[in-house]
Order: sequence, then structure tokens, then C-alpha cells
Amino acid sequence: MMHIPIAQPRADTDEIDAVTRVLRSGMFAQGPVVAEFEKKFARYCGVRNAIAVNSGTAALHAAVASAGIGPGDEVIVPTFSFIATASCVSLCGAQPVFADVDPAYFTLDPEAVRKLFSPRTKAVIGVHLFGQPFDIDPLREMCSDHDALLIEDAAQAHGSIYKGKKVGGFGAAGCFSFYPTKNMTTGEGGMVTTDNNEYAAKIRRFINHGQSEKYLHTSLGYNYRMTDIGGAIGVAQLAKLDGFNKRRLHNADYFDRHLKAKGLVLPARRKDCTHVFHQYVVRVTKDCSLSREQLMEALKEKGIGTAVHYPIPIHRQPVYKPVTANTRCPVAEELAEQVMSLPVHPQVTDEQLKYICDTLNGMI
Repeated sequence: MMHIPIAQPRADTDEIDAVTRVLRSGMFAQGPVVAEFEKKFARYCGVRNAIAVNSGTAALHAAVASAGIGPGDEVIVPTFSFIATASCVSLCGAQPVFADVDPAYFTLDPEAVRKLFSPRTKAVIGVHLFGQPFDIDPLREMCSDHDALLIEDAAQAHGSIYKGKKVGGFGAAGCFSFYPTKNMTTGEGGMVTTDNNEYAAKIRRFINHGQSEKYLHTSLGYNYRMTDIGGAIGVAQLAKLDGFNKRRLHNADYFDRHLKAKGLVLPARRKDCTHVFHQYVVRVTKDCSLSREQLMEALKEKGIGTAVHYPIPIHRQPVYKPVTANTRCPVAEELAEQVMSLPVHPQVTDEQLKYICDTLNGMI
């Protein structure tokens, strides 16, 4: 029986050799390799600045805090996402306002967002969920009309393209994660991208204890810096990212052509965009002969890994229930009960793709 995990980070001698060079250099932190990674990532995304940090959550927190968002402010966020999209707002003392998502693409519904703007709205955080760009143009227009910032949560969308341009350069900031399961990794890590030099300087101070120069602290901040070990892995992984994404697209295309199981709704792709399939997420609807949980257990018995991203919308998480008692996001709530991710990472072979499809098609 095959064993196909839902995620499988990929690294080889390039990453090992890069890390070895850093270890031999004796410069583990705040060295030249992080600076090299930042420069190459900025060029890849087509932006002026990229600031490396130690997690995707740190990237979001730094972007929101450095924008001056704080107590009394509101930030509109999608409720169907990982909690960091909202918690970065709460950590700044501001209030996340939860918006529903589009049923086809799972990303922010512009019409739902439109109804949530208030005089206290300072920003909108859109998530390029599962590698699919959110619909940037209408949200950017709304933000402009309300004098609010647009921040891209691109934690799952390295190399994703919206209307001819890579994500991460459309809003005030783009926030990436390099967690091991992402399209590229640094072990742990993240990046903030921006075209605004002044904003970039604020973010750099924020992630380095508020220092404007060594031992001169002009504001409060955190130690969110990336190590040179992480930077070295990042440089090696970035060189392979397009190849990794090409394989993810190949795998997703195979699923699109061969999955025929009744009751499964396959992921839609936004027109004029490139979806990089951090996850291949299907919906297990009531027309399926098995429940989602039954299907996941049956696939597990066949050696096929699955996962649910995400089983609880953020507005229904216990930490937010005291302030979201009257919040209703029916699309997100339905998706949370239906979504199931299948293995789509670059390590999945054609033989394994056929096995997954044959197995699923034979079950339901």
C-alpha cells in the first residue's frame, strides 16, 4: 500500500550545503545571507523592499503594527483563514471585523467587505487562500475610497499571479510565511514586502527591538529577525520555487481531469490569475455517499493523507466568541463543514496521483 502524506517538505544538497557554509562562517544571525535573501525575494515579487522575519505571523504583526494601527481601530479580515490573519490585529489592540468569503474561490467576498467599512476601518487584510489570489482590484478601490490600507496575507501564495503580476506588491504590504509545508520554506520564517521605503524602515525597527541604530531604541519592538541559517535555506528554496509551483500545478491539473467522484466539488480558479495550489481543497457535499470524516478515515486506511483547512471559522473560535456573538458568515461556516485537502505537493508522483484518483472515484 502506498503512503502519501498531505505535506512533505523538500530539501536536498543545495540547502544542506548552504546551511553548512553559514555554520562554518560563524555568522549565524544578522549576517549577509539574510540580506541576500531579502534582495532576491524583493526582485522575485517585483517590489522595492523585502524584510525577512522569523514567521509568517511575525510578518503580519509587523505589517499591522508598523502601519500605526492600534486601540480604537478596526481591520476587516476574512473569517475563513488561519487565526494569525486576525490575531495580528488583536495583538495591536485593534478590533478584527470578520467578513464572509466567496463560495467558489474561498477568498474575501468584496460585497461582504463593502458593508463592513466604518469610520474606524484602518485596513483590510485579504488572504490569497490556498495559493489562490483574492480579488484585489475591487478591494483596493474600496480601501482607496475609505482611506484604508490593503494588506496582503500571502502566506500560502508564493509566486501566485493576479492579472499578470505576482502577489505581494499590490497592497501597502505583502506578508509571506516560510513554514515547512508552504510552497517554499526556511524551516520557520516569513517576509514582509512593500514598495514604501518609509514603511519598510518602520518594519525593520519593529522587528529589531525598535532600534534605529545599534543600542538606540526609538520605539518599542520585538525580536522577529530571521537567522542566516534560515536565510540560506530561503535562497536555495527561492531558486526552486517556480519549479515547485509548476509541479503543484501539474498535480492539480491531473486531479481536475481525473477526479469524478460524486459529491466532490473541485477547486475553482480565478480568471486571469495563477493559482499555485499550496493546498488542493475539495468540498465534500451532501451528495457524497460518505461524510467528510468517513471519507478521510477511508482514505487514511488506503495510505492517503488528508487534512481540513479550516474546521472552525475564526469568528467562531473561543477567543473571539465574546465579541462575535452576532456575527454571521454562512459561506465560511458551510465551507468549514465541507472542505478537505488532498496531497498536491511536489513530491507526489504521477503514480500516486493515479492511485489517489482511482481510490477516491471507487469510494463514492
